[in-house]
Amino acid sequence: MREKTAPADFAVCHRIIDNISHVIVGKTDVLELILAALLGEGHVLLQDVPGVGKTLLAKSLARSIDGVFKRIQFAPDLLPADVTGFTVYNQKKGEFTFQPGPVMTNVLLADEINRTVPRTQASLLECMEERQITVDGTTMALPCPFFVIATQNPIELEGTFPLPEAQLDRFLVKVSLGYPDHGEEMAILERFRLEDPFGELEPVIAPEQIISLQRKRRQIQVAPLVIDYIASIAAATRGHASLLYGASPRASLGLMRTAQALAALRNRDYVLPDDVKHLVVPVLAHRVILQMKERLRGATAESVLKDIIDRTPVPAPVDGA
Repeated sequence: MREKTAPADFAVCHRIIDNISHVIVGKTDVLELILAALLGEGHVLLQDVPGVGKTLLAKSLARSIDGVFKRIQFAPDLLPADVTGFTVYNQKKGEFTFQPGPVMTNVLLADEINRTVPRTQASLLECMEERQITVDGTTMALPCPFFVIATQNPIELEGTFPLPEAQLDRFLVKVSLGYPDHGEEMAILERFRLEDPFGELEPVIAPEQIISLQRKRRQIQVAPLVIDYIASIAAATRGHASLLYGASPRASLGLMRTAQALAALRNRDYVLPDDVKHLVVPVLAHRVILQMKERLRGATAESVLKDIIDRTPVPAPVDGA
């Protein structure tokens, strides 16, 4: 019999959110999604305009979990070896030695990932999916946990290389911070007026505890009716007239795992249909492709997915018993 996961096990995640909120003001809903992606053993695509705190968020998360943080500034001349690492000949030892790249970390910020060429983008595929790298025929495991936060600017297209579908499908969720409202911006100005609060940020959890929570997340109950609901939504994306391609089975698994994590963050040991509904857009919108005629009409993946949610019958309430 599987050990039942207690919601109290995940109480520390609220401390992580509170800790990051000392630096990132008023974005609790986004932080919840990012924590859900971390617990779901996925990665995050953070798409937003410059200056809203994307880099600061990634650094604050790494410090909060006491993890190693590294950043790659993607550019057109960046090579795959600049990401994964490379071997060099050591004349003193008379042998080749491996020089690890920045992917050997716990939290990796792939900054402006769409500014580098496709072959360098592809160097992250094995890292993100299999948590390993292969250099000169030798395969090496990445540190655990390994979490990628990739950023891209949606308003600047010159000199960019759009991510291929295979790359987008590796991201568990896609989120945006958005601009702060008036009150939040006043709080930011006041908080950063005299000093940078990031300098005072302290860890609240160890990386080993994150690994433990990721294992416990797998024990969160998903009733057969909820599994059927997830499968029905995925099937609806594949048969919708407005979509050229629907969600993959990897996307369905991602939706289930993120829903488990969200349920745990909301102090439950079972998934509700509302958890799934809340996550459909952030988990699936970047994985489906609109028909060209729908793009020309101004439709968006988000609007189509909301239509699918409205049309898909919701199963009866699940109490986790």
